[in-house]
Amino acid sequence: MSDFVVNRAEEIVFSALKFQSSAEHAAFWDRACSGDAALRAEVEKIWAEYIEAEGFFDECQPSLSSGAEAVRLLADSTDFTEGISAAFDSDKIVGSKIGPYKLLQKIGEGGCGVVYMAEQEKPVRRRVALKVIKLGMDTKNVIARFEAERQALAMMDHPNIARVLEAGATETGRPYFVMELVRGIKITTYCDENRLNVRQRLELFIQICGAIQHAHQKGIVHRDIKPSNILVTMLDGVPVPKVIDFGIAKATGGERLTDNTLFTAYEQFVGTPAYMSPEQAQMSGTDVDTRSDIYSLGVLLYELLTGKTPFDQTELLKSGLDAMRRTLLEREPQRPSTKLDGLRAVELTQTSLHRQIETPRLKSLLRGDLDWIVMKALEKDRNRRYQTANGFGMDVQRYLNNEPVFARPPSRLYRLQKLVRRNQTTFAAIAAVSVALIAGFGTSTWLFFREREARREAENARRLETELRAEADARAKISQAALLISRNDITGADHLVDNIQVPVVGSSLEAAGVFHALGNWNVTQGRWQVAADRFLQLEQANQVDKSDLTADGTRDLLGAGPALIVAGDLKKYCQFVQVTLHRFADTADPVAAEEVMKNSLILPADAMTLQEMEPLVKLLQNSVAQSGPEAAYRIPWQLFALSLYEYRCGNFTNAIVWGQKCLTYSNPVPPRVVMEHIVLAMAYARLNQPENARLELAAGREPIEKKLPNGPEKIVDLGKASTGNWHDWVIAYFLLHEAVKLVK
Repeated sequence: MSDFVVNRAEEIVFSALKFQSSAEHAAFWDRACSGDAALRAEVEKIWAEYIEAEGFFDECQPSLSSGAEAVRLLADSTDFTEGISAAFDSDKIVGSKIGPYKLLQKIGEGGCGVVYMAEQEKPVRRRVALKVIKLGMDTKNVIARFEAERQALAMMDHPNIARVLEAGATETGRPYFVMELVRGIKITTYCDENRLNVRQRLELFIQICGAIQHAHQKGIVHRDIKPSNILVTMLDGVPVPKVIDFGIAKATGGERLTDNTLFTAYEQFVGTPAYMSPEQAQMSGTDVDTRSDIYSLGVLLYELLTGKTPFDQTELLKSGLDAMRRTLLEREPQRPSTKLDGLRAVELTQTSLHRQIETPRLKSLLRGDLDWIVMKALEKDRNRRYQTANGFGMDVQRYLNNEPVFARPPSRLYRLQKLVRRNQTTFAAIAAVSVALIAGFGTSTWLFFREREARREAENARRLETELRAEADARAKISQAALLISRNDITGADHLVDNIQVPVVGSSLEAAGVFHALGNWNVTQGRWQVAADRFLQLEQANQVDKSDLTADGTRDLLGAGPALIVAGDLKKYCQFVQVTLHRFADTADPVAAEEVMKNSLILPADAMTLQEMEPLVKLLQNSVAQSGPEAAYRIPWQLFALSLYEYRCGNFTNAIVWGQKCLTYSNPVPPRVVMEHIVLAMAYARLNQPENARLELAAGREPIEKKLPNGPEKIVDLGKASTGNWHDWVIAYFLLHEAVKLVK
């Protein structure tokens, strides 16, 4: 019998498990076999073995024949064994002992193992979870899977992964292992019952990414990430997610989990369909690596955000094995924000209530960065997904920090390639017609001019192709640099971007994120000229629409100005100020105005520069006048910017008025406070009030000299250059340097 016939027969029997009566089975087989006698005979043979296997389960027999075992394992791996698992009477051993552990109650059951809550009395008294292999399931494949789970967990030590305490075997040889008792509920249920908002859900998800990254670093691929395998427990009142059930984990990197390591058969599904990666569904012999878990994490994040999986589990199961594979391999999932549009009104209302947000705001929140983050994880081509769980979690963290994320829309070159692949016949026909036309036009003088035009168009096409290739090459380097940064290889990333032409990259949030990280890193190394170059590259890469300019669009200004001054490149600093003022001349965002003014006034400014700032000044004055309690954090910074501007204009009394208002705010930010004291000291000195000037100078001087004892050239312990406020301390240092010369 050929492998094809056997595989097809197993699929037909597997699909028939949903029917109850013999008549339904027979009718289904008639349709599926379509008169193929050999196929029908093999189907009936495997079904007979399957029925016999159920009897073996009840009698706790040790093994199954090959055909029935393939069906059972297939069902086991796709969570279809609920009916079959009832055949194992595992409740009868509650109250008995396995080794030093007394079994108290059954708390869970999977395809090949049963989990009990057990009590250990010696050497310590504690309650644990004990997982033991089921009777009748001790085939070589199942034992290998069970031992893989035991050893996979034993290799890992992470606060978000259930710890293995001990492993052994019963008197009859059934293997078991003991792990910490996780008293929790699955993550989706926890989030909905406690009505966690989107930020809280993302913070839990980041912890899960850290746990999966730890497993991957140990060479373990989970291969069945889903909500029921992630429990949330409370530790000291704080929710902590725990990843469990590495029962179908796969060793990577050449490591062996056991001498009987289970190798996935060609025709066997491993995983849960709704969370299964395309390469798992393909079953083509392609090796399943850590990026399969990235896809499953993407499905989990999709469900945490929308309450639904990209493809409905019930519909996948009803469609049959072939249709299920086609869906996972070919059908593109909807974006999370688009998925909400397809929900019924009742479902949409419930989803919004569970996330404590109004429906329009939820759609708006998902649209954009969160859409792109999720869709990058769900790419069919695993080379276009996040390459590490840590990189996935870091991009989510960047979203929470209001920083540019690495996920981005496909490039023009990628979209062009996809278009050509979808329409190969059409493009071939167009090319053939074009060649024929060009050849025909060459037969007459009139056609000579058309031919010249064709040559010009061809040259333009070649130039466009060259530009697209250059863009693709630059973007590839940016993506590689981002990957190196996620792996903490900052030096390698910095070397990689040395020769990148930013205009070729274009407006790219991924490039902006890379240059931002490298600029801050060079600051910590004392390489100020290189840091200044990176921040200027960042400015070019972050030329987004002005309608999108918020604190995210201006935070990158914080690095360029101070870095250029410390590097001693005052000419380039003046150019930077002019370009920045022009770029933000008509911004309506007070945060943008504040940052532009602060970076443009580090050194004394000329009259033209001050005049160009007048629209920004009016914007800040209106913002301060109309501000409410929710804006309290940014208002003191805006008051400081107004105080510094008035001082640079020579309006020293106004500078003092704004400065005193700035210092009245509670929850002071240290660099803002010390900078304001220095500005007040200079204003009092200009008004010939030396006593007040000296008092203000003393209040600001000590913190600055303590933070920067050796000046700004070598930042040693501002410590958080990648996320902190080193730039504000450097600005404070230059203001202090100016004030010391003025205050006597």
